[in-house]
Amino acid sequence: MRTGIATVCLSGTLREKMQACAVAGFDGIEIFEQDLVTSPLSPEDVRKLAADLGLTLDLYQPFRDFDSVPEDLLAANLRRADAKFRLMSRLGMDTMLLCSNVGTATIDDDELRAAQLSRLAALAGDHGVKVAYEALAWGKYVNDYEHAHRLVDMADHPNLGTCLDSFHILSRDWDTAPIEAFNPEKIFFVQVADAPKLSMDVLSWSRHYRVFPGEGQFELAKFMGHVVRAGYAGPVSLEVFNDVFRQSDVERTAVDAMRSLIWLEEQSARWLEANPAPAAGKASGASVRRRYPMELATLPRVAEPAGFNFAEVRAGDTAGLETLLGQLGFAFNGRHRTKDVQLWTMGHARVIINEEPAPFGTPATAGGGPAAGTGQPAPAAPAISALGFDVDSPVIAAARAQQLKAPAVPRKSQANEEVFQGFAAPDSTEIFLCQGSPDGTAAWVGEFGEPHGSGEELPLAAPGAGPIPGAGAVIDHVNLAQPWQHFDEAVLFYTSALALEPQPYAEVASPTGLVRSQVMLTEDRGVRLVLNLAPLLQQEAADGTKEPGAAGPGHRRTYQEHVAFAVDDLVATARAARDRGLDFLQIPANYYEDLDARFALDPEFLATLRELNLLYDRDADGEFLHFYTATVGSVFFEMVERRGAYDGYGAPNAPVRHAVQYDHLHQLTRIS
Repeated sequence: MRTGIATVCLSGTLREKMQACAVAGFDGIEIFEQDLVTSPLSPEDVRKLAADLGLTLDLYQPFRDFDSVPEDLLAANLRRADAKFRLMSRLGMDTMLLCSNVGTATIDDDELRAAQLSRLAALAGDHGVKVAYEALAWGKYVNDYEHAHRLVDMADHPNLGTCLDSFHILSRDWDTAPIEAFNPEKIFFVQVADAPKLSMDVLSWSRHYRVFPGEGQFELAKFMGHVVRAGYAGPVSLEVFNDVFRQSDVERTAVDAMRSLIWLEEQSARWLEANPAPAAGKASGASVRRRYPMELATLPRVAEPAGFNFAEVRAGDTAGLETLLGQLGFAFNGRHRTKDVQLWTMGHARVIINEEPAPFGTPATAGGGPAAGTGQPAPAAPAISALGFDVDSPVIAAARAQQLKAPAVPRKSQANEEVFQGFAAPDSTEIFLCQGSPDGTAAWVGEFGEPHGSGEELPLAAPGAGPIPGAGAVIDHVNLAQPWQHFDEAVLFYTSALALEPQPYAEVASPTGLVRSQVMLTEDRGVRLVLNLAPLLQQEAADGTKEPGAAGPGHRRTYQEHVAFAVDDLVATARAARDRGLDFLQIPANYYEDLDARFALDPEFLATLRELNLLYDRDADGEFLHFYTATVGSVFFEMVERRGAYDGYGAPNAPVRHAVQYDHLHQLTRIS
């Protein structure tokens, strides 16, 4: 599949956009007219730069408001088109995008429209140029792609064809199956964009909220399947208008865009495989596999992760973390024999504390854990830095991630140490793929046990802790904060690289604004990952100065994140943790009054919840109990108990947690 992208998708100058597209691996680009008009590069310079970068110039766009006009206005439009065709000759481009008229159309007559389109095509032919006619979803008289195709057929000129744009088709819920009947020689260009399902006027939706494939809710694989069956073999190009993308780092956005097309190509191939076309001449319902002019590449197939292998927290000062884990009931399992990392376990839940120093100048957001030795620095305050996932084949899963443009994370290993496959997520969290085992154990645990570094052995548990509940504990879910400019990128990343399925997102109230929450999970719920888009006020630079959305080298998310552990008996776990001196997140009395009003709980049970600062939720499928610890650095922990088939996360309780954490943070600020 030939890949392309419109320059309007990206930030920066035309030169910067072209260079970023080449680095990301695109075959070609669409030049958006404004990018050329505002560039100091001459058309000849652009043509040479594209050749030097190995990019084809596939489409010049847009040409607007041409058809359905009186003769005097048509003459002016043809003069305008002639100038653009001459410009395209200087650029070495042979296809122009023509949008259906929105602003100047006054005559609703298909015969007239077809005749006018034919005149434009004849003029284009004089310059060796083709015109791809596109039905805008908000076009005054032409807003349906089938209508646009009929007009192309009526005009009947070899230099006139149609452009199929997924947004204009899917935003109007048009059926895409008729595409298969189109003459492929009349499909001049295909543009793709995804989008969340929103209730708003389609023009505003299009201009601000398009996203790359896999980051929205459109059935793009089905759309592409019909395009492929039609016999189209030209470029598949991204045209995405998005306010965030046009403010983000150009190279990073280009890579995200390329990842989306790689993902879409694979999903389209799978759709075709699952929905074979009926064989010609055979009975209805019969089908055979067919080859099409457009060949779709696929990636190594991998199963979804079986579960979390470990969570890692990195810190310069680890004392607070050690105390907190001990109070929760985690046992200290020693230090790694060659690295400055500790292992803490409760049942099958494993937490790595990474305290390794690293060279100055590398990003302060990455981790190491059992995969330590990557040469990354420890932030001053504790922060989640890495996650390990159990997968069937780490090597194959890592190969898939790398083909999806995920940057590899190397690990220095010595003899007899587990070899980890790792790559970095968009928020710089390091993802490690581990060989899963049926009993939930991990081979690398054997690398821990001997004191290392300071030579001081930590206690296995806090003194006087007594029996430890939680023998069956597992990591239930992990909550990661995402910088505002990379939230959609993260959704696609975890969907494509780890086969996690995004759920409908929710918005949770906090004292500083709404927090957008996106759950990503496996079908069996063995992995639950919650991505939170924090309000801008909760994001700042690593040095403490306000810099909304800062991310990348030298920065760290300051919005709080957490790891949640599931246990069989939360009340017993909470009592034991209280006896060890755990500092619970203090829940206000008003919450329990409201809880009683909503659920009419048994008074004794309600008193237990209040006594232990436990939160509660219930739905038709079951119950959910949980509590939170105080925050250390940007990390806190949650302990949960799921009763019955409860599948949520206690969302009604989230505003309480946000408010208490906000108040606690500001109390500390006032004290300091």
